[in-house]
Order: sequence, then C-alpha cells, then structure tokens
Amino acid sequence: MNSINTHYNAMSAIAALRVTDAQIDATSKQLETGFRVADSFDDASVFAVAQGIRTNFRANAAVQSSLQQGIGLVDVTVAAINGVLQLADNLRSSLIKASDGSASDTQRGIYRSDSQLLAEQMTSMVSQASFHGRNQLLASSAPAAFVADFSGSMITVPAFDMTAEHDALSGAIDSITDAITATDAYNLIDPLTTAATAAIADFAVVRRQMSLQVQFVDSLVDAMKLGVGALVDSDISANDALLASLAVQKQLSVVSLSLASNRQATLLQLYRGQAG
Repeated sequence: MNSINTHYNAMSAIAALRVTDAQIDATSKQLETGFRVADSFDDASVFAVAQGIRTNFRANAAVQSSLQQGIGLVDVTVAAINGVLQLADNLRSSLIKASDGSASDTQRGIYRSDSQLLAEQMTSMVSQASFHGRNQLLASSAPAAFVADFSGSMITVPAFDMTAEHDALSGAIDSITDAITATDAYNLIDPLTTAATAAIADFAVVRRQMSLQVQFVDSLVDAMKLGVGALVDSDISANDALLASLAVQKQLSVVSLSLASNRQATLLQLYRGQAG
C-alpha cells in the first residue's frame, strides 16, 4: 500500500533497525562481560540461581580457610612432638652413660647436666608449638574444632598433655646421684615416647580427615564453577560471529530505510506533478 500519510515501508525498516540495534547491544554486552547473563536484566531467574551458587562459593572459601588453619595447627603440633621424640633419643644416650656403674661422680654429673638441658629443650619445644594462638600440647590446652562444611559440621583437633610424663622424667633426671637413679630416669623415657607416638597417630588421623575434606571442597567448588559457567557464561565465538551478522543486517535495514524514503519522495513528486 502506498500512502503519503503513513509511511508503512519506512516504519517497517525502522522497526527492523530497532530490533537489530537491540540485538547488537545485547551481543556486544556478552562479548564485553563474557557473560550471557551478566545481571538480572538479562535473565532474572537464571541470575538469581547463579548468585545463590556464588554465595556457596564464599561459604566454601570460609570452610577451606578453617580447614587450612586446622591442618596448620596439626602440622605444627606433630613437628613439636617429633622434636620431643628426637630429644628423647638423645636422652637415652646420656642416661645410659649416666647409669654406667663405672662412671665417676664427675662424669655422671656431666651426663645429668646434659640430660637436664635436653629436658628443658623439650619444654621449650612444647611452648613454641603454637599456631594462630593455639597450642595443643599444654596442660591447659583444649580440643580445637574447625568448620568442615557450610552446614556446620566440625573436625576436632585433640589436645595432648605430656606434662605428667615429662615432669616425672625431669624430676628423675634432677635426682640422679648414682647408676641406680640414672637407670630409674632412663626407664621413664618409654612412657613419654609411647604416649607421644600414640598422639602422633591420633593427629595423623585428623590431618588426613582434614586433607580429604579440603580435596572434596575443592572438587565441589570446581563443579559449582562449571555449573555457574553453563548457566551464565557467553559463547564468545558464537557471539562474535553473530555480531558480524547483525552488522550486515543493520546495513541492510539502513538501505531498506533509504529505499523506503526514496519511494515516498517519488510519490510526493507524482502528487506535485498531478497538482501542476
């Protein structure tokens, strides 16, 4: 239909151009942000789902931080216990020499002093086994709980108090006067090392539990990232090709608008000719 009042062809061309421009804007946004759904204006429901999953990312990051602190505490604690066990091996050597009946009082005194230094070093190691303000080897220590998942489950790092065994050994060393008392002190090494070895086994179990949980949380976060990506990520290659196609469509719409305008001008010329 041809009319000088309503420019049907031009209106159609403008409508097509408007649609093409909107598609170009949307495609350009996807290319710029890398997201098919960058905000709630793109797709409110998908964006809400994605944001919920991203909230879980932050929760899992807090869980990972808690577990890593727990692992650090266990590692420091086990390192200190291993240090005590090494000192206990050195003590064995000194106390065996002190328990030798042929040793003189002077020699035995030297061995006693050496053993006292080793016992004091044990105390120093225990006092230094702190991580983030926690020490699991003191008499006042309590089990420490760390968050294992964002539902609130906990993994507990036990406390190990070697005060009784250590004090008994230290007291016996201080009391060394002859081969018999040196032997008595030597016999108190085993209770300490037995308890320490059992404690290391307990801490190792907790350490493994925490490590496995960290691995699981890492895998869970990776899976969530893939899920969110499938929901909101943009296909860059496809959008790049689409943008090129839309550019051509826009050019065609502009040409159509130009042709429609020329056609209307022709009608006006015809109208003027008839009027003349």
